[in-house]
Amino acid sequence: MSMADAPDLARRGLLQAGALVVVFSLAPRAFAQEGGAAQKPMAPGLPGSLKTTPLLDAWIRVDADGRITVFTGKAELGQGIKTALIQVAAEELDVAPGGLLLVTADTGRTPNEGVTAGSHSMQDSGTAILNAAANVRLLLTEAAAEVWRLAPDGLTTSGDGKIQAPDGRSLGYGDLAAGLSLHVEARPGAPRRTGPHRTLGLDLPRIDIPSKVSGGEAYVQDLRLPGMLHARVVRGPSDGTILGELDVAGVQAMPGVVQVVRNGRFTAVVAEREWTAIQALQRLQRAAWRRTDPPIPVADPHGAIRDAASQDEVIFEGKAAPAPAVKTVTARYTKPWLLHGSIGPSCAVALFQDGAMTVWTHTQGVYPLKKALAELLRLPPDKVRCIHTEGSGCYGHNGADDAAADAALAAIALPGRPIRLQWMREQEHGWEPMGTGMVVEAEATLDAAGRIASWRYDVWSPSHNGRPAGAGGLLAGLEVEPPFPPQLAKPIPMPEGGGDRNGVPLYQVPSGRVTSHFIAGSPVRVSALRSLGGFMNVFSIESLMDELALAGGADPVAFRLAHLADPRASDVINLCAEKFGWAARPRSDGRRGRGFAFARYKNLASYCAVAVEVEVEHETGAIAVRRVVSAVDSGEAVNPDGIRNQIEGAIVQSLSWTGMEAMTFDATHRTGFDWSAYPVARFRDVPGAVEVHVLDRPGQPFLGAGEAGQGPAGAALANALADATGIRMRDLPFSPDRVKAAIGV
Repeated sequence: MSMADAPDLARRGLLQAGALVVVFSLAPRAFAQEGGAAQKPMAPGLPGSLKTTPLLDAWIRVDADGRITVFTGKAELGQGIKTALIQVAAEELDVAPGGLLLVTADTGRTPNEGVTAGSHSMQDSGTAILNAAANVRLLLTEAAAEVWRLAPDGLTTSGDGKIQAPDGRSLGYGDLAAGLSLHVEARPGAPRRTGPHRTLGLDLPRIDIPSKVSGGEAYVQDLRLPGMLHARVVRGPSDGTILGELDVAGVQAMPGVVQVVRNGRFTAVVAEREWTAIQALQRLQRAAWRRTDPPIPVADPHGAIRDAASQDEVIFEGKAAPAPAVKTVTARYTKPWLLHGSIGPSCAVALFQDGAMTVWTHTQGVYPLKKALAELLRLPPDKVRCIHTEGSGCYGHNGADDAAADAALAAIALPGRPIRLQWMREQEHGWEPMGTGMVVEAEATLDAAGRIASWRYDVWSPSHNGRPAGAGGLLAGLEVEPPFPPQLAKPIPMPEGGGDRNGVPLYQVPSGRVTSHFIAGSPVRVSALRSLGGFMNVFSIESLMDELALAGGADPVAFRLAHLADPRASDVINLCAEKFGWAARPRSDGRRGRGFAFARYKNLASYCAVAVEVEVEHETGAIAVRRVVSAVDSGEAVNPDGIRNQIEGAIVQSLSWTGMEAMTFDATHRTGFDWSAYPVARFRDVPGAVEVHVLDRPGQPFLGAGEAGQGPAGAALANALADATGIRMRDLPFSPDRVKAAIGV
């Protein structure tokens, strides 16, 4: 029964009409690629992910008792989006945030929003939920107007889930939902709620934090199911290697071992207790190993990238005739191979029961993983369900998808028993896809007025996207019999970009060319690491900008402002400089120095500026970061403290990348298997002070802040080091031994 059929239906009649029937529309209208950009939108008038999933009941459910559930296809990765998305929905529905239930990425319940990546969660899902909530509130208001025979414009919401009439009458959302279907497409331009914000813009406490800091069940690593078995996967020490003959019979006879699961070269041991599985793994790994891939070019790995066959594309060209050059700066920058550095090794729990596979996983893309697992297991897609469960560390395409596949292959061999499979630390370091090494060569000139006259920039990079699109993108997919064809690497198109992300300067450059050299092959396994090529390109461009400012005798901040036409970029730079006290900074004394850097992530997301003060110990080459100040504009600030969390985390991670991280190799395999061989920032390395200032833009689109700070923070450290020592270092990382050698002490 619809409201049109019974315009005078009273509250009791509404309740008797029954609960809202929800039929979720989970079939995607498009598939989201790395970075979150959806292809071929089917509802182009709708914002965010509503373009590809326009039905309201895919996003919001209102039960007859007034309970409200919100659905997102994005995953909580530690960036705080659970809290932010609840705030968005609560604001537009005009209810208390504590009364909402949020369901995150689950192929059985939520819309397909592809991969949680590229700082797209708020841009895509936040925007979709905001507009879906506005639509739902509009439908509820119109339904109440029909009941009371009043104009919808005269009705209001009260902040507690009710529609109010001017004469004081009210109807609860649950009462109205009982006779209302949300299985309708969202309308473009549904009006947002007017009046003072009740939840948007507030520093509400993050709902994902309490269990993480109290030792509660916070991660998939903590998940325990009745009757659960424990498993470990058996592989060679590094990508590109395989083990020889395994002592399967001896391990199978060990007390507590349930089964050694084998499928081609894929091997996993399943046991009643976790320690038994580890002991069995250690016994199996005694087998000899050999490298199957070509040798790693350890003598000159960056030279190998520079000289490799590549697909070349000009991504920017300034065609104005350059002014005569007065100064020229030429530079070459390199970045090593980096791990994700997840503190918790990758883990998944899988259960094969009644012909269907369910996997609890910390993947960043439940729907792409579902597709890959269905192919790997040779099951119909509707017999595979992937439920996102947070993992302790992420930052891109780590081992989560592979661990999920490993667990699923073990579980399908033991129906009815949940299988928890966790990688070991040395497996995480040895097998996860790394952020690739990169090379940048640049040359820029200044004219007589001190402005940039020409700009040449070339970036060489292997792939930044090896996420599984099918079984061939999973380690296990290459090991089963018959093996699946390896997934081919493809460039990510601009403006999002992969290795060329942020390769086009935001600054005004009248003459020049930027060329991306995409390398399809790689001597080691690589994929998406937080910010992709944006980190390296911002590091290179912002280092070059400082070198140009020095060559022209200009202040680095003033030089940047003189080459910007975007007022929001200028606002962020000015705010950061002001809060840092840039104009009054002391001159370098040979040990202390200050550096500044700026970028707009992908040239279309958040604006971020970072200023850094460092102290360099000449005797050891150690860099101590004394103070960091940052300013960020990510559009309308849903939860300012959440944005500060993101930028603070980006700064610490970027300083770790820039100052110490690099995978090491010999010709046969990786050699950094633990935190001593692959160091990351410890508590002692955290800056003495970090300030993040959020520049709120009420009413402006959400821009996403998760990856805005990595590039500027690394570049600001490089510029501060140069200011302190007078030495320009261009090869990452700035480890103490390298710094000491450069200073020449």
